[in-house]
Amino acid sequence: MKYFKYYLIAFITIIIDQASKMLVYYNMMLREEIPILGDWFKIHYTLNPGMAFGLEFGSAYGKLGLSSIRIIAMVFISYFLYKFIKRKIHPALLISGALILGGAIGNLIDSIFYGVLLEGNVMPYQENAMLYPWFHGQVIDMFYFDIWSGYLDIPFWGKTYMSFWPIFNVADSAIFIGVVMLLIFQKHYPSEKKNN
Repeated sequence: MKYFKYYLIAFITIIIDQASKMLVYYNMMLREEIPILGDWFKIHYTLNPGMAFGLEFGSAYGKLGLSSIRIIAMVFISYFLYKFIKRKIHPALLISGALILGGAIGNLIDSIFYGVLLEGNVMPYQENAMLYPWFHGQVIDMFYFDIWSGYLDIPFWGKTYMSFWPIFNVADSAIFIGVVMLLIFQKHYPSEKKNN
């Protein structure tokens, strides 16, 4: 039971993440927006070929490398979560690890399967992606907080359109919350729980 509850958090994170992505995929057109709180918070359907918050490596081989890194990270996080549960580490650390694991798996599912199972979700680098599309799926993002957007003139870069807050999904949120929990509460984690 002590192992189950933390992996259950990861599993529930994955289910909520995938359900929200399927709701967007099957009910919205690409780049369609649904205002929730005026122009400030919108559901905006977009595809992300790279990492969390729109970062990417810029090639099909980069995407394959990113998918491989995600698989390795998922295995390591699963292993360390198991070890930390066994050592009776503070529950806040275990919850943050479970959220990070669930978020990592949620986006990994997109990367592995969406290029094949969902039409239009394959990477834009068609010449290489079509050779092994299983690891070239694009991630569905939808939460958009439009705090500020406009053009900035960046030295040596030129004029570019920027948005203050990127578009993200449930998996990105879970990873972000898990990391923030680690940073905020790290000083309060005893190496082991004193009881039990």
